[in-house]
Amino acid sequence: MDSSTRCTAFEGTTKVAAGDLGAVALVVKVLLETAPGRLIIIYDDASGQEIDIDFRGSDDEVLARLSAAPPQRGRGRPKLGVVAKEITLLPRHWDWLAAQPGGASATLRRLVEEARRSNADKDRQRQAQRACYRFMSAVGGNLPDFEEASRALFAGNLGRLAELIARWPGDVRHHVMKLAVGSIPAEGSSD
Repeated sequence: MDSSTRCTAFEGTTKVAAGDLGAVALVVKVLLETAPGRLIIIYDDASGQEIDIDFRGSDDEVLARLSAAPPQRGRGRPKLGVVAKEITLLPRHWDWLAAQPGGASATLRRLVEEARRSNADKDRQRQAQRACYRFMSAVGGNLPDFEEASRALFAGNLGRLAELIARWPGDVRHHVMKLAVGSIPAEGSSD
């Protein structure tokens, strides 16, 4: 994880810090040092997932661990970022791939890149919805109208979502809406 990753830290339903992971980690470290029993969770704004941080040591040591690159895998072509994995296809798919110029791997890479380009907006919307839902589930799963709010989120109905979470604690409500805005299709889009 990069120390510039955007994130938000919550203690229960109260936001205690937001910004780049490095800065938020240092704020949370101070809070935990002053009151060790506190339960503060840092959420990745892009994925909605909790970020686990080792707060031991100095500020520099904590930041160094955040910036440490994950170990390289031995397979594939590591210099190119290629990782060998397995996929399962029917024989007719393998036959078609084998007949394509450049072979199966090159054809699959080309197809994946085309799909990524043509579905970029939908993929971003889906990722933002998942991030918002993960956060909502973790912090607001027991709050009133959670299920209906989730339905409004996945339906892309921002107005209804805002109505349903109006009674939620302010910090949670504001963060949900911040994340949800990234999940709502732009006007004029086909979704």
